[in-house]
Parts: sequence; structure tokens; C-alpha cells
Amino acid sequence: MNDLFEEPDLPLGATYLDAFASVEEAAALQGFVDDQPWLSSLRRRVQHYGWRYNYQKRQGGSEAFIGPLPDLLNSLGQQVGAHFSLPDVFNQAIVNEYEPGQGISAHIDCVRTFDPTVAILSLGSPCTMVFSNPKSGQTRLCRLHPRSLLLLQGEARHGWAHGIPPRKTDKVQGLTLPRSRRISITFRCVQA
Repeated sequence: MNDLFEEPDLPLGATYLDAFASVEEAAALQGFVDDQPWLSSLRRRVQHYGWRYNYQKRQGGSEAFIGPLPDLLNSLGQQVGAHFSLPDVFNQAIVNEYEPGQGISAHIDCVRTFDPTVAILSLGSPCTMVFSNPKSGQTRLCRLHPRSLLLLQGEARHGWAHGIPPRKTDKVQGLTLPRSRRISITFRCVQA
């Protein structure tokens, strides 16, 4: 079933690019992460590259360095950086797996740990991300499609929380659309 496209309602500082990764790149990335070991300490499975992130302490210190990004992830991170002329190179990637009914709580990526840019590549099932502004109480919705890239900077990075409600379906243009397995790859730069 082809997913409907809704124009994203993004906070200032967020950029959404549909089909950022090619079909071939997406397949290679999907194959790569599926061949790697998963951590199951959260409600969803995750993989850490570059720097391990401590979810309880909301940080990653110098002892959390686990090695350079694998070539495939490093290449994609450099592609994102070149596309947006970013000054810093991504040195951390977290892969999250979301089965239907799983999500991630609304959060702002730790400001003291990560540089001002966060990039999220989506693979697999589309889903709706919810942005919420803790000061104004506003919410905004962004439908994340397979192979899309979401870049968070400025106000979107520091003033808006983002999350994915834990549900098995999303409402899009009055239709109820089922979710299937989704993979996200989040690129950040750890302030070492």
C-alpha cells in the first residue's frame, strides 16, 4: 500500500527531505543493521556506533567511545554533512528498531553531550513523529517516510521535543494506516 504524503508541519530549524537515501542505499543500510547485534535493554532494540549513550545518565563520556563509525554509516553521515554544509562530522550513530506498537518518548537530545545538529534517517515503515514545545504547549506533526531524512537544528533542536507515540497505526488524512517494522538511524556529534 502506498503511503499518503502529508506536508510536514515542522518547527523552525527542522528540515525534512523525502527520499534522501536511494533505494540501493536503504537496502544496504537495512542489510547492515540486520546483520549486527542488537541491545535489548530498552523497550525497543538499539545499536550504538562511535559512542555508547547512557540513557539513564543522559550522557556519553570519554569512556563511552567504542570506535569509529563503520564505513557505511560514516559515508552516509558525510553525505548528510556535505548536503547541508555542516561544520562538524558526525561521530555517533544510534540505530533504533520500532515494531508496531513501539515508540520513543518525547525528548530533546542531550544538549550538553551533543553538538547542535541531529539527523534522523528513516527506513522501513512510515510513522508520524510528534513535535511538542514545552514552553508554548504547541504540537506539530511530521510523517516520516522510508528513506527520508529529518535534520534538527536551532529552535527545532533545542526548544522542541520530538517523539513517536507507541501505537500500531497512524491517522493520515482521515485514514488509519498500520505501522510495520521501522528502523531509524540517528546521527549526532559527541562533544568529546
